[in-house]
Amino acid sequence: MKIALGKIKKFSNTFLAIVCAILLSFMAVLVLWQVFTRYVLGHPAAFTEELVKYSLVWTSFVGAAYAFSAREHMALTLLKDRLTGLPHRILATLIDILILAVALFVITIGGFKLALSAHAEFSALLGIPRTLVYSIAPISGVFIIFFQLINIYEDITGIFVIEEAEEEAKS
Repeated sequence: MKIALGKIKKFSNTFLAIVCAILLSFMAVLVLWQVFTRYVLGHPAAFTEELVKYSLVWTSFVGAAYAFSAREHMALTLLKDRLTGLPHRILATLIDILILAVALFVITIGGFKLALSAHAEFSALLGIPRTLVYSIAPISGVFIIFFQLINIYEDITGIFVIEEAEEEAKS
């Protein structure tokens, strides 16, 4: 099971990193296009501002899911760093359970309700349904839930699934 989880986590990390890179590149091109059309052509492309704004929202949520997977999300670790052994593992598990609850109830369920409630709203310039913009919240919430379940497993067992999958691949 840990080998399969490691392979899935590694694939998910790669997928999320590629999505973030694509979204960031897309935003850079859009901003450059907006600057070009504003200062060189004299008529700024209005659609770019809205697309950049929505791409930034998507990049933030995808990046957050990736950060939870890599355990690189911003955190205050004053107490956690001072503990060792069993108390450290217990605290890490409790923190990951709390993050799991927030991901489930706020990001996934709340994001799903938000996306559904916006089905009749459309963006001002592009006419894109707001549901499409808000749909990233429950999608990233599902990723975060998956990663937090793996993180809790790693906290309890002390076994890191990606390392196990890499060792299995070598042998």
